[in-house]
Amino acid sequence: MELFPPIKPTVLVVDDSSANLSLLFGLLHESYTVKAANHGSKALAMVSQDEPDLILLDIMMPDINGYEICRQLKANPRTQHIPVIFLTSKNEVENEEMGMALGAVDYITRPISPEILLSRLRAHLVDANHARTMRINNEYLEFEVTKRARDMAALQEVTILALASLAEVRDVETGNHLRRTQNYIRALARQLHVHPRFFSFLSLSVIDMLFKCAPLHDIGKVGIPDRILLKPGRYEPHEFEIMRTHPQLGYDALMQAQVASVESMEFIQIAKQIVYSHHEKWDGTGYPQGLAGEAIPIPGRLMALADVYDALISRRVYKEGMGHEKAKAIILEGRGKHFDPDVVDAFLLQEDEFQAIAERYADNEEALQKKAIRLAKVLAD
Repeated sequence: MELFPPIKPTVLVVDDSSANLSLLFGLLHESYTVKAANHGSKALAMVSQDEPDLILLDIMMPDINGYEICRQLKANPRTQHIPVIFLTSKNEVENEEMGMALGAVDYITRPISPEILLSRLRAHLVDANHARTMRINNEYLEFEVTKRARDMAALQEVTILALASLAEVRDVETGNHLRRTQNYIRALARQLHVHPRFFSFLSLSVIDMLFKCAPLHDIGKVGIPDRILLKPGRYEPHEFEIMRTHPQLGYDALMQAQVASVESMEFIQIAKQIVYSHHEKWDGTGYPQGLAGEAIPIPGRLMALADVYDALISRRVYKEGMGHEKAKAIILEGRGKHFDPDVVDAFLLQEDEFQAIAERYADNEEALQKKAIRLAKVLAD
């Protein structure tokens, strides 16, 4: 006696004739677990509760005929893989064509030959088992691919947030500046998503990448000395020249990360464009490259407006923030000079959203005080 006898495949026999059911049970029960249904609705209910490995299906039944049962099984993603063999007295060619067109794997007419029936049933179960194995393997591979994609996305986000936090620790800006600017840039990108000049670039995946990469825009500030980075008020000309190097420093750091990576990561490409070009101006008077117009990458154009708007409205330890209307007037004044005109137009259409973002992520007094204490300490050293 086997300790663990092999599990028999389950065959569901559907026929309204009790004589046919008895005959088939006697033929199959030694090799298979046989279940029986004497009408169509019962068969469908049984399949929904416990899927068999194969179905032997008569055509002519009083409530639901075999064709309709097969059609419903093949229309359901949960049951469409179950092999169906029509076993019937209807031997016209058109009947067989109908059955095969509905998705049956075979069509056997009565009177049956037991050996032929068993042989064909075994063959279809082998095929079904191979198909099941392939389906399981494919599902596993799909799961692994999805898991890898999730892991990569999580790694990207962790990398971005870690780098952005590194810059934030040294900057006079607060963490909410990062959250505000990434929401501003997403609002602009969504508004421009269908614009003729932007739609080929601003896919939904790119918009998501822009949102994730925006916090890196000032990562290069980690290379600026504290005496300059944290200085309140206006810079001296030589200090400003040093400050102007932060886009290049950030770009160089991301280039090193890209060279060290074994994969081509789109988020680094987007991040480089944001970091390197968000201080460029539409009229070519920006830095570090002095790019103008369409030569400025789209991520840089969007980040430029988002960053300037937030700088204007935000309170700092050394200045008060201005109101939305005044900041809006400065943005409008920079249309076609500092900013891409279409990006400014998108800002006007999204100004309510900009104000809502500013309110949602407003800096709290505690964060400002912490920055003030650090600033005072650095300046005293």
